[in-house]
Amino acid sequence: MSTRVRVGERHIGHGEPVYVIGEIGINHNGDLALARRMIDGAVFSGADCVKFQKRTPELCVPRDQWNVERDTPWGRMTYIEYRHRVEFDRDDYAEIDRYCRERGIHWCASCWDEEAVDFIEQFDPPLYKAASASLTDHALLQRMQATGKPLMISTGMSTWGEIEQAVAVLDRASLMVAHSTSAYPCPPDQLNLAMIRTLREAFPQLPIGYSGHEVGLAPTWGAVALGACFVERHITLDRAMWGSDQAASVEIMGLHRLVSNIRDIEVALGDGVKQVYDSELGQLRKLRRVKASVA
Repeated sequence: MSTRVRVGERHIGHGEPVYVIGEIGINHNGDLALARRMIDGAVFSGADCVKFQKRTPELCVPRDQWNVERDTPWGRMTYIEYRHRVEFDRDDYAEIDRYCRERGIHWCASCWDEEAVDFIEQFDPPLYKAASASLTDHALLQRMQATGKPLMISTGMSTWGEIEQAVAVLDRASLMVAHSTSAYPCPPDQLNLAMIRTLREAFPQLPIGYSGHEVGLAPTWGAVALGACFVERHITLDRAMWGSDQAASVEIMGLHRLVSNIRDIEVALGDGVKQVYDSELGQLRKLRRVKASVA
């Protein structure tokens, strides 16, 4: 049975409502007004949290890629210039923090380097998330846990041994693990949702979740039915917008439907104890002809 992890005023774990994260990531394209609209959409949809991504470009972009020129919505520029263009600064995140508190929704970030952890920590987020790409960067994972905040790790593009090694170096009391496949978008035959059961069996004391990059909503509902304690999906205002993650994202009305049906699934799963419901009694009296004998 999974333990519970406290995140702000909430708990994540078996028996708790599924914690739904709308990943804004870099789908805001460096536009704070766009980010606010996506936060509004997540609140409208009933999500529990929005997530951003934070990088220190000079640390995360290979040096030989800095001056490679690319076409962007803001004209042709070097890749390092582009990476800076889509990064929010301290004032931007101060506004994001203020706005999320005003709207009553959690926010957090995937930090891609240790300087980024120090940057985000000044805003005192309720949790941290490690991207699949960071699963083998144990120093970064430990730096996020050293803040004293809960940590979610994603397991895309990883071997079973790499997952075990990451869990082994971390404090399990505040750790959550998300099954994921790092394809954008991910074809259904590579989602491997049965891994949720595998992770639950291997780490019964940890909340297990799902970070999906598929097109559509059904696999995420399937993940909840398989026992995911939290789910994460990229969100966008328009899947046709410019950006590498837009096509694998969920638009706001889709997010609203996703969350609404997750809540229906939670209720529908029940407790696994067979009973005769009051709503069945009329049919029972009308249709059952033979009374069973119970030993």
